[in-house]
Amino acid sequence: MHPITLVIHGGAGTLLPGNMIPETELRYREALERSLDIGYNLLKGGGTALDAVEASVRELEDCPLFNAGRGSVFTAAGTHEMDASIMEGKTCKAGAVALVRSVKNPVSLARLVMEKTSHVFLAGEGAEQFARQQGIEHRPPEYYHDDFRYAQWLAIRETETVQLDHSSQPSKSENKFGTVGAAALDREGNLAAATSTGGMTNKRFGRIGDSPIIGAGNYANNATCAVSCTGSGEYFIRGVVAYDVSCLMEYKGKSLVEACRIVIHERLVNIGGDGGLIAVDTKGNFALEFNTEGMYRAALNDSGEKMVAIYRNP
Repeated sequence: MHPITLVIHGGAGTLLPGNMIPETELRYREALERSLDIGYNLLKGGGTALDAVEASVRELEDCPLFNAGRGSVFTAAGTHEMDASIMEGKTCKAGAVALVRSVKNPVSLARLVMEKTSHVFLAGEGAEQFARQQGIEHRPPEYYHDDFRYAQWLAIRETETVQLDHSSQPSKSENKFGTVGAAALDREGNLAAATSTGGMTNKRFGRIGDSPIIGAGNYANNATCAVSCTGSGEYFIRGVVAYDVSCLMEYKGKSLVEACRIVIHERLVNIGGDGGLIAVDTKGNFALEFNTEGMYRAALNDSGEKMVAIYRNP
C-alpha cells in the first residue's frame, strides 16, 4: 500500500496580503478546502488518483471564484472558451479539450476523450459534438456570466490587450486568479494530474494556452511525478514545463522538490515566464512552487500534513 497525497491549485499571481477583503479571502480558502476534501476522501476510500483529480477539479470548475468552468473569463467576442486536460501515470494515457463553450465540466470531457476515443486532443465544435454524443452536461451562456468577469472584459474590450488573471491589478478588487488543477497519488501507487482554465480575458483568434497541452501545463508518469501548472501559458508551452520537471527527475536524478525549484525559479524565469505548479511523486512527496507573489494552493496526505494557503508566507 502506498501513501496517498493530493495537491490542488487555483492559480498563481499578484496575491498580496491586504489586496482582498477578509470575507473574500475566507471564501477562497473554504473553496480550496472543499475541493481538497472531496478528492482526498475518494483516495482515502480506495479511489484512484484519476478519480480524485477529476473530482477536485470539477469542484473548482463549479466555483465562480476561479477562472475555469463557471468562473471562466470573457473572450474578445464576449463568449467563453474553456480548455482542460487529464493524464494518468500508469499508462501515460491522456485526454484534452480546448475552445469548448458550453460544457459544464471540461475536465470530465477531457477524461472521456482519454477513455472513449483513440485520440488525445479535441477542440472547438468537434469537442462539443463529442460531448453531446457522450451526454456530458451543458450549460447556457448565462451560466458562465459573472459581473466581475464582465467588468474585467469591458475595461479592455475595445483594445488589443489581453489579460492574464495572474497579472497585477492596481486596485483592491476581488481578483480571481487563473487556472485550476490537481495532482494525486493513490493507494496502488498510481499518479494522475488534471488542469482546467477559462484562458485569458479578451483573448482572440482561438488562443490556447498551456493547460490542455500534455507536457506543458499537465503531465503524469508513474516513473516520476504528476504535475499541474498555472501561469503565463505561452512560456509554459515554450519551456514544456510539466514534462521538464519529470525529465529532471528521470534523467538527472533530482528530487521532486529540487526539480520543481529549478524549473520554476531558473528555467522558466530565464525565458521570461512567471507562474507556478503543484506536483506529487511516487513516494507521496509534494511540491507547491511558484515565482509570483502568491498561489491559491492546498495539500493533504495521510501523514497528517494539511495546508491551505494563498500568499508566499502561509
